[in-house]
Amino acid sequence: MRLVVALGGNALSLRGEPFTAESQRASIRGAAQALSRLLDAGHDVVITHGNGPQVGYLALQGGGFPLDVLGAETDGMIGYVLQQELDNAHVPERNYATLLTQIEVDPADPAFRTPTKFIGPVYTDAEATRLSAARGWTMGRDGSHLRRTVPSPRPQRILELEVIRLLLDQGVVVICAGGGGIPVVQTPDGALIGIEAVIDKDHASGLLARALGADGYLMLTDVEGVFADWGTPDARLIRHATPAELCAMAFPAGSMGPKVDAACEFAEATGGFAAIGRLSDTIELVAGTRGTRVSLDRNTPPAA
Repeated sequence: MRLVVALGGNALSLRGEPFTAESQRASIRGAAQALSRLLDAGHDVVITHGNGPQVGYLALQGGGFPLDVLGAETDGMIGYVLQQELDNAHVPERNYATLLTQIEVDPADPAFRTPTKFIGPVYTDAEATRLSAARGWTMGRDGSHLRRTVPSPRPQRILELEVIRLLLDQGVVVICAGGGGIPVVQTPDGALIGIEAVIDKDHASGLLARALGADGYLMLTDVEGVFADWGTPDARLIRHATPAELCAMAFPAGSMGPKVDAACEFAEATGGFAAIGRLSDTIELVAGTRGTRVSLDRNTPPAA
């Protein structure tokens, strides 16, 4: 099968861990080992990843670089380590390539008026108040903590799509659209320029999966799957659902909501399956035995 696999930023930078080069490599090594199981099983894999914690950390250091440049910087950093760890983990050897990916957005997207995308570390209320006043940042509550929020416009067009197809045709495992891709807009004279935003990784990866005609779209994170009535005593894991069933439910806009939307869009457009769950359950997500599976057909497939 051809699979597009989206690694969540929190799967690459675990909550509560110190943000160091060593901890980043250790997290990425774990991700590479999980992904190598898909390669060993013979699947064609395209890898995308989040970079919210990494971009937020660099922005906190100052320097004045806009978010599109910081996104490109972190895409290269994560891609380099991920390529190396995949090469170390996977036998027989495969060829890997990291591609900085520009994705066009609409400058009139209403998301620019309502920032909802979390980036960076978590803050206490006092820290968030200080940073908001000092840097003009917008803050939102992520669980019991506060994090910086930025605009998250919908992806419209993947500029490097044909390059990705060429690499796949040569059997290359492509790492692309990191952090949702580098957001760009087209000016009236036809030029492309970067813009201060972060495209949602799951929507960008879903657009990529649809464009490539993928059989499956996996969103790997640090939770078991999608829960109905999350945060209440009645919370329960949704094992399998159709897009129509999930659309009748409500999910948080800044966290699980985009994953559910992207999963439903992919299943409806392609007839393939989307799965949401833990990084450690990668093979089981493909088999349909773990996590949350979204498809038009409610029958759980046999193990892959």
